[in-house]
Amino acid sequence: MAEPSKVIHVRNVGHEISENDLLQLFQPFGVITKLVMLRAKNQALLQMQDVPSAINALQFYANVQPTIRGRNVYVQFSSHQELTTMDQNSQARGDEPNRILLVTIHHMLYPITVEVLYQVFSPHGIVEKIVTFQKSAGFQALIQYQLHQSAVSARTALQGRNIYDGCCQLDIQYSNLDELQVHYNNDRSRDFTNPNLPTEQKGRPSQHPGYGDVGVGFPQMANAAAIAAAFGGGLPPGITGTNERCTVLASNLNPDSISEDKLFNLFSLYGNIVRIKLLRNKPDHALVQMGDGFQAELAVHFLKGAILFGKPLEVNFSKHATITQGADTHEYANSNLNRFNRNAAKNYRYCCSPTKMIHLSTLPQDVTEEEIVNHLEEHGPIVSTKLFEMNGKNQALILFETEEQATEALVCKHASSLGGSIIRISFSQLQSIRENSQ
Repeated sequence: MAEPSKVIHVRNVGHEISENDLLQLFQPFGVITKLVMLRAKNQALLQMQDVPSAINALQFYANVQPTIRGRNVYVQFSSHQELTTMDQNSQARGDEPNRILLVTIHHMLYPITVEVLYQVFSPHGIVEKIVTFQKSAGFQALIQYQLHQSAVSARTALQGRNIYDGCCQLDIQYSNLDELQVHYNNDRSRDFTNPNLPTEQKGRPSQHPGYGDVGVGFPQMANAAAIAAAFGGGLPPGITGTNERCTVLASNLNPDSISEDKLFNLFSLYGNIVRIKLLRNKPDHALVQMGDGFQAELAVHFLKGAILFGKPLEVNFSKHATITQGADTHEYANSNLNRFNRNAAKNYRYCCSPTKMIHLSTLPQDVTEEEIVNHLEEHGPIVSTKLFEMNGKNQALILFETEEQATEALVCKHASSLGGSIIRISFSQLQSIRENSQ
């Protein structure tokens, strides 16, 4: 252990942990005179009024694991005997004002470009230059104002705010750089004082489509925190997260077998369903309106080509933004069968293309494997089954020979009644049923 110091070094400080959380952890042991958050390193330095207070704190936390918001943090004496405001990492100097800001963006579900940052920061003063880069701490940007005062006002107004509703949180410090060097004007760097810079040294410029006006936010961003939790801040391969169209067109359906409820059972795996309309003039076509554009994109991505009632399903974004309510639409907006009203993060995590294995939950307490097999076997031969208990509730895994059979079972039997219980069915990403699989 380092020799005692009034400065305490805290590790594993996640970006969800605020300065206030740390103050509460150490205030019982004495007055805290300084606190520096080293956001890029997930660390913090905290200075107590005197060495005995720091010793008391560390002796207490040697026996009691300190946790903040469910996360273990680790504390030790710092090698510093005193904290100065320069004890920040090389890029940032914390609270000493400078006209250049170092911005880290957390929960970055949507690509952030120079244009987006300019829209966010320019209301606070003249922005001269912006440089963006990817670091271990995540996506970061340096923003240079013409005046110190503009940077101070921007940091005061924007620190901790979200660019979009529920995601892309701004974490702003002052940089210790004096002047930004910008060599190219593109979506990753821009010198607003020199519009004649080339866009790219070589190779093709990377262009993102427009992301609408920042601050308006995407309608789907109410789910953003859940999406971030589910996908670890990133998105599954092939998902852009920028689609705003909520309605999808499903075609090549089998008109003899399909119904609105069956489509609901399948599409509700990827988001909440607002309404569904089977097209009278094209009986193998249906429109499905999802809760938001992100959920619609998941459905298009994961369901395209899935075999449903003997035919490969075609799923594309519709040219209609919404489905007009009418006599021939089925309404699901208030259905308690929508899966994403609760546990949205868990449901996003389970999104996948159809598999041979289905997972059954909300089963009756006294259900047997035989009853489950009898309920499902009309859809195809069942290879194996496993009934198990999790958190005191019965669940089951059922393996069919093909994805098509499993899909049919899910489409026909999700939300059906078995032994007096309404059962829930989803696809399982497990490859096989092992004795210990849950």
